[in-house]
Amino acid sequence: MYAIVQAGGHQHRVTPGGFATIDGVLADKGAEITLDQVLLVERDGGEVVAGAPFVANARVIAVVEGEARGPKIRVFKKKRRKGMRRTKGHRSVFTRVKIKDIVL
Repeated sequence: MYAIVQAGGHQHRVTPGGFATIDGVLADKGAEITLDQVLLVERDGGEVVAGAPFVANARVIAVVEGEARGPKIRVFKKKRRKGMRRTKGHRSVFTRVKIKDIVL
């Protein structure tokens, strides 16, 4: 059984007992969260339930494992022949969640 959920501006394929890395800070460590924007659910028998856009009454229950930061991203801008060079960068914050159950 697996589901495709929309969280943090991205779509993630999740399975019970698996992990997902979601952009942004959702909750404190150990908190239980519910992801209710479920796009698709595939049951063990091979039956696929697709939503339009979301599957009605479907949700994914997850527990927050903690936060992490992604790799450093360098943004370099340059205009040729002008002497203009600018370097900026950032590190995104991710939340790691453990999937407990998919409820349909």
